[in-house]
Amino acid sequence: MASHGAEPHGAGLSARLNWLRAGVLGANDGIVSVAGIVIGVAGATSSVTAIATAGVAGLVAGAMSMAGGEYVSVSTQRDTEKAVLEKERWELENMPDDELAELTGLYEAKGLSPELAGQVASQLTAHDALRAHAEVELGIDPDDLTSPWAAAGASFLAFTIGALLPLLAILVPVDGTRVWLCVAAVLLGLTITGWLSARLGGADAGRAIMRNVLMGAATMAFTWAVGRIFGYAVS
Repeated sequence: MASHGAEPHGAGLSARLNWLRAGVLGANDGIVSVAGIVIGVAGATSSVTAIATAGVAGLVAGAMSMAGGEYVSVSTQRDTEKAVLEKERWELENMPDDELAELTGLYEAKGLSPELAGQVASQLTAHDALRAHAEVELGIDPDDLTSPWAAAGASFLAFTIGALLPLLAILVPVDGTRVWLCVAAVLLGLTITGWLSARLGGADAGRAIMRNVLMGAATMAFTWAVGRIFGYAVS
């Protein structure tokens, strides 16, 4: 039988795709959040210092918030996974026959005949009982639990990369084109992240891009209006 060397296999593929999706969404959040801030401030004032200060503060706050939220979320998930693995380990030590019958039933539910399901369950139990139950019963790889620090770092980096796009775009040009260049850069960035998220999720790219761009445009329009109103009110 020919080997499909270029075709990705393995349990880690789904996890890698999830990481990629999370990275794209983090970058998308960075683009929209900081774009809203700098466009809003630019609506109130033409001061480059004020715009830069607000943009950098938004970038740092947003990246830290994303990283902190991801750390707490993944830590909770990891603690839960460790708890259910410990419970499974106890059951395997104290109720091995019941656990073997349970594993056999799980394979029968997947479509194997009772005889074949029993053979598979017995062989996997003899090889690594905890891994067999963890993967089939719980959907967990005991040796590949998600790292909270890695998740936090990835979220921080993704948000920062996305946030740099509107921040740099609004600071580089002269006053007359500052806002419009930022808007154009943001819409281009959102087009790219929308396309990537659709590709990774197997969804329709056109609809994903449209949603992304419309939400970003609405955010910038709204914050620009707020900035203009606030700027007039305090001037």
